[in-house]
Amino acid sequence: MNTQSKGSHYNHFNLRADAAKVLHQILEEGQSARECLPAAQLPHKEQDKAWLQEMVYGVLRNLPILQFWLRQLLDKPLKNRFKIVEQLIMLGFYQLAFSRVSQHAAVSETVAACQPLNTHAMKGLVNAILRTFIREEISKQEAPSKQIASGLPKWLYKKLEAEYKNGFAELAANMQVKAPIWLRVNTRKISHAHFSEELEKACIEYTVSSEHPEALVLSKGYDVTSLPGFDLGWFAVQDGAAQLAAHYLKPEQAETILDCCAAPGGKTCHIIEFQPNLAKTVALEIDKKRAIRIEENLVRLGHNAEIIVGDASTPENWWDGQLFDRVLLDAPCSATGIVRRHPDIKWLRKAKDIDVLVSLQKKILDAIWPLIKPGGMMLYVTCSVLPEENYLQIRDFLSRNTNALLDDTFYNDSVENPGKQILPGDQQMDGFYYARLLKSQ
Repeated sequence: MNTQSKGSHYNHFNLRADAAKVLHQILEEGQSARECLPAAQLPHKEQDKAWLQEMVYGVLRNLPILQFWLRQLLDKPLKNRFKIVEQLIMLGFYQLAFSRVSQHAAVSETVAACQPLNTHAMKGLVNAILRTFIREEISKQEAPSKQIASGLPKWLYKKLEAEYKNGFAELAANMQVKAPIWLRVNTRKISHAHFSEELEKACIEYTVSSEHPEALVLSKGYDVTSLPGFDLGWFAVQDGAAQLAAHYLKPEQAETILDCCAAPGGKTCHIIEFQPNLAKTVALEIDKKRAIRIEENLVRLGHNAEIIVGDASTPENWWDGQLFDRVLLDAPCSATGIVRRHPDIKWLRKAKDIDVLVSLQKKILDAIWPLIKPGGMMLYVTCSVLPEENYLQIRDFLSRNTNALLDDTFYNDSVENPGKQILPGDQQMDGFYYARLLKSQ
């Protein structure tokens, strides 16, 4: 067999097997896509890497209906080493129902993927289920419930439906839509106009946003590392909602800024771009590996900041005693506002996790607040759409801190309903929450 046919064979069968493996790692082992997808993509060429992500994310977005179809056609759940075949079958369902692949290719290549998965004995079962799926036109059946049709897990569906009531249908639909790629132009390296010209020369399609002066939105998917100026630090990939952080923080010359829970460093870099004449910028991150990402982004974009590996809830272990003028607290959260970009979150996050996260947010808020100068400011941020992590958390914080005030110039909020909630899909943005708190003199 020549080299070319080896590569063809590898990509033909192992690509689907690798997709099933990633799904198994996420759904059965609780790994995040960020952990397992890049490793699975590594041996594949660029086009196949994109296909692998598209298929994995497609299954995760539509998991409830795929599982419903599977339960109809599979007599009893598969166990042990054959469990991965369930993920393989759902991958076949997804291709047949939601992609443009031919039925013959979807069936034959999904069946063939049993070989590299070492589940040869399941070939007949996979073939029979997929052919029944086609013959009985299972994909044309209506979903048995609104929750299954929504693509959301039951706990999250119920929680959002109760909170957002009249706007819930639109919210659920927007959470299913694939998120666009937002770029933030590094205006310390290149002007917005010049970068736009470079994209046009490279035939890269984009739109601009009147609300985001440094932003561009790509009209379709691209390998961002191949875009003009990536290695030169001309831009960063950052959602429009996340780009609001530096503008809301409003750092001023000669100030000292703390960015808590800073990895991968997008907001840190934007703060420096927004106000390059700061006295000091500190990026705090508890995870050593993720702190490396901050350094990489700072180097690529040409910025400097002090990186501290430390726990925001225990500043006594890393703080030097100097108060900060402003703090950006990008709190650990459920990430329910970014599930359209990271659909694995829907299945990794559990209802019981929310109380734990709320307690951690409260602990960090109380630990970091004393580090701010009198007259200083904290910008509290989450990428969540859940009230207990957002306005209820800030309402509670205000009730127990008499020296904390809402900045009434920030947004049309109140002590009863503080902060600004951005929902997924608002002006093409992810779901984010912001509250700006002032420390009295």
